Amino acid sequence: MAIGCCSRGVLPATFAVVALSLAIGCGSRSEGRDDARPHGTPAVTPAKPAAAARPRIVVLGDSLTAGLGLAPRESYPSLLQERLNSEGLNFEVVNAGVSGDTSSGGLSRLDWALEGDVRILIVALGGNDGLRGLPADQLQQNLGRIIERAQARHIEVILGGMEAPPNYGRDYIVSFHKVYPALAQTYGVTLVPFLLQGVAGTEKLNQPDGIHPTATGARIVADNVWTALEPVARRLGRPGS
Repeated sequence: MAIGCCSRGVLPATFAVVALSLAIGCGSRSEGRDDARPHGTPAVTPAKPAAAARPRIVVLGDSLTAGLGLAPRESYPSLLQERLNSEGLNFEVVNAGVSGDTSSGGLSRLDWALEGDVRILIVALGGNDGLRGLPADQLQQNLGRIIERAQARHIEVILGGMEAPPNYGRDYIVSFHKVYPALAQTYGVTLVPFLLQGVAGTEKLNQPDGIHPTATGARIVADNVWTALEPVARRLGRPGS
């Protein structure tokens, strides 16, 4: 969502509602002939070959990604997995969401999150940074380091945009908002302009705490991310990619 935060007049409504939507919240087998086993011992069924590990899509985020208050199957990373499966795109989605996490926390656990054959990293961090008033330049530095380290491993990055609550004034809101498009331009990554577009501030789409999306809200978040993810997944899912 391209938000006209730098235009004259009152702040966009999105900024005002974000405060409500982002509170900090093989067993072994004996060798030998079959007829050599003791009488009455059932034949050993050969184990099926292990399924080949699928390339991974890691979603690095906070409680919104973790799916706080939802059944695991209702979190938006799980919904992305369903969508990938239905489209015949052979990826495994890894939910690396941790409640209360910040951009610095995501950076500190990045190496663990990127274990295995990771092809795509979705970065969905910043909401808790905004609630704590982290300077926008520090947010940009942390997210930039995450992107750089992923790209050094030849991992495609999708960046989920977030907005700051109004607590710290207009200047902070504007500087915070500029971080995500600036990073997308600098590093050439795909941007989801606002992760909570269509959900933030809508009572029926959020849980009673007014913070975390309901199952229906999470589906909208998944749609927001899917718009950015689908073309990347299709391109990387082609043979030889």
